[in-house]
Amino acid sequence: MAKAVGVGGVFLKAADPEMLAKWYAKHLGIPEQEGGSLAFDGPESAGMTVFAHFPLETEYFGEGGQQAMVNFRVDDLDALLAQLAEAGVRIDPEREDFPYGRFAWIWDPEGNRIELWQPTQGPS
Repeated sequence: MAKAVGVGGVFLKAADPEMLAKWYAKHLGIPEQEGGSLAFDGPESAGMTVFAHFPLETEYFGEGGQQAMVNFRVDDLDALLAQLAEAGVRIDPEREDFPYGRFAWIWDPEGNRIELWQPTQGPS
């Protein structure tokens, strides 16, 4: 049977798409592509991608009417949060730790809540 094998992209509306793409490139290190898109490509982008549904009344995406939230796998959550704090990015003080990784949340300049996930390293 034919099936989906991963997420090919996440597409968000933005009041200023060019500014927002540059913000994600600068603060989260996502490589910019021709045409203003951002893309992960290559072996360092390999890993689990989760596709999940939440109840309509969830507060997990933050306040307001945000309909979706992007989760980024990160290589060093503490170092990234320090960089973001230094840059003045809004950071949720809450953290969560699970056997499969550590989580934190930030907001982009347009108020979208973003989840950051540092997966637990498997056995070497």
